Amino acid sequence: MASDILSTEILLEAYRSGAFPMAEDRNSSELFWVNPQERGVVPLDRFHISRSLARQLRKEQHQIKINHDFDAVIAGCAARDDTWISADIQRAYRRLFEIGHVHTTEVYDGTRLVGGVYGVSIGAAYFGESMFSCTTSASKIALAYLVDRLRLAGFQLFDTQFITPHLASLGAIEISRDTYLAALSVALNQPADFTAPAVPPRAQDIIQRNTQTS
Repeated sequence: MASDILSTEILLEAYRSGAFPMAEDRNSSELFWVNPQERGVVPLDRFHISRSLARQLRKEQHQIKINHDFDAVIAGCAARDDTWISADIQRAYRRLFEIGHVHTTEVYDGTRLVGGVYGVSIGAAYFGESMFSCTTSASKIALAYLVDRLRLAGFQLFDTQFITPHLASLGAIEISRDTYLAALSVALNQPADFTAPAVPPRAQDIIQRNTQTS
């Protein structure tokens, strides 16, 4: 049964070993484990804020929240024609959210949720699971705030699982499985606290910190 495979203990152990689950589609009760040969990661000291993204951030027209509405974020991530986020997966990650191993970064336009990302945290490793955007820049804004939070909170590894042109434009790279597992082993044994940094930082501070470290 998918619910047995996705128990909290099994899920966390899978992440510690470098694997993560996916479903064939939203209605599938079958799951499979993935451990890519090439892994997507965002080096936390090399996140790329383009001029256009910097302009969007400086407008500060969006409100940023963390861990405010997990259900809406994962529902937004699953609301596409082709998705691997099944009902079983949604329930499993809600359980992880309830015990503090899943965190969301949410972008609001007024009261409307327009973008967000959720991921799993263990030690100083953050495993980005999925993101969504209802506007052109919302997902990039979410990632900018997320990366800044991960840096300030002491995270050492931001795993994006796969790499896409969207992520590559923001500084994501591919590394080999062996390189990834070595970095993961170090990060798992270091402390980090996703909720520690103040909410939210000023956009200009994010841009300045990124410029200083990239």
